[in-house]
Amino acid sequence: MTKHYRLGIDTGGTYTDAVIVDAAGKVLSANKQLTTHGDLANGISEAVASLPSDMLAQVQMVALSTTLSTNSVVEGRGGSVCVLLPGYDKAQVQKSGLFEILDSDCINVINGGHSATGEEVSKLDIVEATRIIKKHADKVSAYAVSSIFATRNTAHEFELRALIQELANKPVACGHQLAHALGAPRRALTTALNARMIQPIQLLIAAVDQTLKQVGISAPMMIVNGDGSLVNVEMALAHPIATILSGPAASVSGACALSGIKDAVVVDIGGTTTDIAIARGGKAQRSHDGARIGDWKPLVDAIRVCAVGLGGDSEVRFNGKLAIEQRRVVPMSLLVHLYPTVQSMLEKQWKGLSTARQNKFAIALRPDADTSELKKQELIVWQAMLEGPLEIEALADSNPTWGRVIAKLERKGLAIYSGFTPTDAAHVLGLSKHWNKDAAVLGARLWARQMRYLYGCGNWEIGDELGPSRQVFDLVVSKICEQIIDACLHQQVNLNDKQMGLLRDVLTKMILADNTDGKPHGNSAAAVLQVQFDKGVSIVGVGGSAPDYLPEVATRLGMSLHIPEHASTANAIGSVFGDVMQLVRVVVIQPTNGVFMVFYQDTPLVFDALEPAMTKANEIATAAAMDAAALAGGVDIEVSVEVSSDHVKHDIDGELFVNATVTATAVGMPACLKVVA
Repeated sequence: MTKHYRLGIDTGGTYTDAVIVDAAGKVLSANKQLTTHGDLANGISEAVASLPSDMLAQVQMVALSTTLSTNSVVEGRGGSVCVLLPGYDKAQVQKSGLFEILDSDCINVINGGHSATGEEVSKLDIVEATRIIKKHADKVSAYAVSSIFATRNTAHEFELRALIQELANKPVACGHQLAHALGAPRRALTTALNARMIQPIQLLIAAVDQTLKQVGISAPMMIVNGDGSLVNVEMALAHPIATILSGPAASVSGACALSGIKDAVVVDIGGTTTDIAIARGGKAQRSHDGARIGDWKPLVDAIRVCAVGLGGDSEVRFNGKLAIEQRRVVPMSLLVHLYPTVQSMLEKQWKGLSTARQNKFAIALRPDADTSELKKQELIVWQAMLEGPLEIEALADSNPTWGRVIAKLERKGLAIYSGFTPTDAAHVLGLSKHWNKDAAVLGARLWARQMRYLYGCGNWEIGDELGPSRQVFDLVVSKICEQIIDACLHQQVNLNDKQMGLLRDVLTKMILADNTDGKPHGNSAAAVLQVQFDKGVSIVGVGGSAPDYLPEVATRLGMSLHIPEHASTANAIGSVFGDVMQLVRVVVIQPTNGVFMVFYQDTPLVFDALEPAMTKANEIATAAAMDAAALAGGVDIEVSVEVSSDHVKHDIDGELFVNATVTATAVGMPACLKVVA
């Protein structure tokens, strides 16, 4: 009898996981391998090929989730892009945050754009657009186009997309396809980040496709979106920003499925980020603007999740005080595990005087990357890194200019540094045993000596690795506690960032009392005001580092903890449980009394009464959602429609309609799972 299995794959910053799950959701086989950033296909192939071949032969669907998109935002990495902004002014561009992620030469304002009622404000400057497109054609991997009020009229974005495809033949991300809400600055940044992710997602999909061919799997591939739904490869490549929270969404599904707990704070501790979401009834709440990745709030439909740059591979540095940096580095324990000869270099560093360069090696990323734009010196250093890690301490004496070149390669995403990390601290404390403990011990000693003698931080004895590691452990635990409180607050109250930060800090102090002994301040018998979590809600921990840190986190917060079996591969498991789901929103406004306008894509439709306008909006949204779900790979599609509207009370005219949003949600099962009798 032929069985129908599902293969789930998750590619993260540190590990690549592969699982086989049956139709009932039972995990039949799971495997975990290091992510091979130089060539993603290697790590994916190792993870998949180790699964039982007889089960692989009966795979009906392949589901892919990834945290690479999330990590690229946290770490500031991604493909090179050119941004065109018709109709924007300088203040809007400055507010967008584009200058923080792109060179100013890549950000281009041109004439164009529409008004809030969809009328053309300024004719699109095709001559200037042509010049810009040609100038960047050989320098970028994709283009981003965000026009003023494109959510009310898409004409200029469509026109520029066609021009880019004609002149440069490169992928194009358009703002109106990603965000329906007003807010030009946020939409511009979301569009640019979407364009930056096109190349990484292309590489990932190609790597998975290569592996599937190697093991003889012909089943269709689906990809998890940030809202937990599934889409086919074609739609994922067209809108890679939708995968921005693919990994966190899959981890929530996996955590609830594995634990059987429906009401939970799901905490996924990975190598680069810690992702926190509140699940109620077995699902996380969805929102078009409720997700947070560091300080960025993407205008995309996604689960309401908080993703912070805090993971096992986060660098521990001195920044006025001890701090966990968002930058991912290679842990010393992993570095020596991969390159054993580094151990003797660390021993030599320990015998010398302390410098800021100790524990720091440069490792090549993406050996298959396009290096045609590298300068001669950069290429020489790049090729040297391909032979093995370069010791920054040794280069300071032998070839100091190389250090500056390596820094440039690191900013371009072609290199990564090593450093002391929470993973190393966990190895020293005996909580983790994955890699080389001796390297972690030596790394801790070198780091502690740096902190004390270079920065005046800490009072540990020379040669003490336990004290510094415990302090790093405590720092991570405190940060996770703070972020859990923050995530719960965002679920319940709506305040600006400053107000939310102040409230979070107060509640964190009340619950933890700034102690590390697990005795919440607010629960003492003498306390008049007590703060505690809902006893019916547990922490469900997933991710490779969950067993290391979450028991202490749960103790300090006074919460119960459940770490289910297969927790370390929860993302891959959760990837196979989604439906195909597409949302389409159509906006109706009354700009002047008795005039009703329906906005969807290009020229708005105008009506003289509300009822026909709402009827048309419903028809457009329903048909578009149905089509989108079918294009995404769904069958047996059902559509539901919700309407939210705003009215104001007028002294003379009574209650007046202002605007409404008609949201059609189309849900179907992946076509590849439909069994035909």
